Amino acid sequence: MAVSAMYAAAALGRRNRTVTAAVAVLVVSLSLPLLFPFGAAAQELGRRFRFTHARTQHLHHHHEEGDFSYRREDGNGPTRWGAVRREWAACSVGRLQSPIGLSDTVAALVDSPGRLGRSYRPAAASLVNRGHDIMVRFNSNPGGVVIDGVAYRLRQMHWHSPSEHAVNGRRYALELHMLHQSEAGNRYAVVAQLYKVSRTRRDRTIRRLERYIRRIARRENHEELIDEVVDPRRPVSRSTVYYRYTGSFTTPPCTEGVTWVVAHQVRRVTRRQIRLLRNAVNDGARRNARPLQEANGRSVAFYYASPAHGRRATGD
Repeated sequence: MAVSAMYAAAALGRRNRTVTAAVAVLVVSLSLPLLFPFGAAAQELGRRFRFTHARTQHLHHHHEEGDFSYRREDGNGPTRWGAVRREWAACSVGRLQSPIGLSDTVAALVDSPGRLGRSYRPAAASLVNRGHDIMVRFNSNPGGVVIDGVAYRLRQMHWHSPSEHAVNGRRYALELHMLHQSEAGNRYAVVAQLYKVSRTRRDRTIRRLERYIRRIARRENHEELIDEVVDPRRPVSRSTVYYRYTGSFTTPPCTEGVTWVVAHQVRRVTRRQIRLLRNAVNDGARRNARPLQEANGRSVAFYYASPAHGRRATGD
């Protein structure tokens, strides 16, 4: 919604990178009823995206994960992030911080076809233990999204538990963040998916990664190549209604101007899968979710999409 545990270009890399594979672009078929048809979206993203290793350098972290904590009682806890480093000041004084509470009754209904184009595809990736979260980093082209005519490539995915955003006053068990970066490298968009607990129904994406998560468990900064491709279409394959607003990275440096797209549909995950993700890191915190931030009068758009077009992954 960990753009350190987060999403920024500044928040994506780690000090001890052992893998320097070029991060790729993904063009996902999350086709919403408001999306471009799959073919058009793929062509648009393919035309705009060019694999350049130089651009991926902007996604490396410029700080250490251990510099901040999720434990409120710590001197570097969430309410004090802005005081830890001068360049993190936005965490304390920013007016467009994330996450925020979302509400069906407050969000403005928008019917504007073509505003969001999603076109993802399976891609090679590696799994990284960043100390506060587990991150999937794409090493080949996974696709991306087009938002208001701006193309963004998918760079990485990671999880927060409990959810960082609240919907209608409720925080869910888990939240997936899919971090995207514009071709110019100066704009970011995060697609977020919420999860509720199911006794038996496991999330398919996490299920396919379970053995890799165990390999990097408690091994901060460790990166493990994934033997099979990762399909970023799965987590958002059934999302047709979503919120959109302008916010920030939810971890330092809390950079503002990030476009947030939060799926309204809630998927399912088991408690065991949540524990697996949480226990794999070694930060001593029970959660890795930033407290809700003030909306400060920001507008939130609520989009509804009719049945999706084109190919898409199926199942939870």
